[in-house]
Amino acid sequence: MSTVRLVSWNIKFREQFIQTLEGFDYDAALLQEFPFPKGSWELEHYDRGAKVLQLSNRIELCELQNIPVGKSPTQDELTMSAPGIIAVAYITPKIATVEPFIAVSLYARWEVLHPRINKKWIYSDAMAHRALSDLSAFIGSKNLGTHRILVAGDFNLIHGATEDNPLALPARDRSVFSRLEALGFEFIGPQYPNGRKAETLPDGLPADTKNVPTFHTSKQTPKTAANQLDYVFVSRGFHKQVKVQALNKPEDWGPSDHCRIEIDIS
Repeated sequence: MSTVRLVSWNIKFREQFIQTLEGFDYDAALLQEFPFPKGSWELEHYDRGAKVLQLSNRIELCELQNIPVGKSPTQDELTMSAPGIIAVAYITPKIATVEPFIAVSLYARWEVLHPRINKKWIYSDAMAHRALSDLSAFIGSKNLGTHRILVAGDFNLIHGATEDNPLALPARDRSVFSRLEALGFEFIGPQYPNGRKAETLPDGLPADTKNVPTFHTSKQTPKTAANQLDYVFVSRGFHKQVKVQALNKPEDWGPSDHCRIEIDIS
């Protein structure tokens, strides 16, 4: 095989879902809502987060150990602003055509308003920004084309949401996508035709949207899934080697409420 194949997937806190990946010939999995192990500092504050797993012997993978803010990281540690928002691994392919790169699983989990506000609302842009602040530790040059970083995961944001979108804070969502661009990342989807479009256009999206549904609510099924929450971003220049596909057809969806995102690097 002349490519490195990754998969990004929110496994809904069910580690047994990983068995679904067997037989797909993936080299590594960028997971979200992965259950934290007992004894981890993250588990003291939250029960699930991002993870990178090696799935084949075609790569060498070194995942950085997460440590909380306040400690100085060593070479193989990563300071975290919040438990589980990103997991980072150095991946060295054993094929000569693909150079080493950094793989990042990102999970921008929902937050609730402060109790004094006395209103019900959830938002994910703040966690996404915290994750990008941590990720900035790997942006080491004004020449952003020198980096080789791939970021994929569950952003819980709606790309291209219009002002009347009932499920988004459009300006705040856009600020996350703009910040990724400022850090030198190209948005590579998945977007149609690299995934099935929703059967009915969701409210609050332009008619020409290329979004593909990657999530379904408890009242929906893979067939009626409507909104995209999962995305892939790749460092400028490196992005030309990467192709993505949302496996969002009902027969391909899998057991989670999020579909899998395949990522091929050549």
